This record gives sequence, structure tokens and C-alpha cells, in this order.
Amino acid sequence: MGPPIVPDGIDHRTLLLQHLALAERHVAEGEERLVKQEALILHLGSAGFDTDQACAVLDTMRASQTLHYQDRGRILRELEE
Repeated sequence: MGPPIVPDGIDHRTLLLQHLALAERHVAEGEERLVKQEALILHLGSAGFDTDQACAVLDTMRASQTLHYQDRGRILRELEE
């Protein structure tokens, strides 16, 4: 099997590094969103509001964050090859 097909003028490693930068950004932004959602839940709860929906959103956000970590890990493994 030959090297993967990439856009003209870009080698595979360069493309992976670009994808890694994007994955790192997604991880960082996701962490920020998780912190904000957790703070919102605490605020809502302390004010006596129902937090069920906010907690459900947080669960979905955590699942998405797991995917961001997995994507970053996949790219890092490819770079090590």
C-alpha cells in the first residue's frame, strides 16, 4: 500500500501536523466548554433550578470530548509511525 493521497504539494506528515493542531484546539476548547457547563450546573442548582437538562448536555459534551481525545491520540500514533 502506497502513501495516502493528500492535496498537491503537501506531504502526509505536514497534513497530519495540521490535523493535530486542529485536534489540539478542539481538545482545549472542549475543556473550556466543560468547565463553563459545570459552573452553570452549580449556579443553577444553588439557585434552586432543575439541572437535569444541563446535566444531560454535560454528558453529551463529555462524550464529544472523549472523541476529541481519541482523534488526537490517533493522529499522534500516526505521527509516531
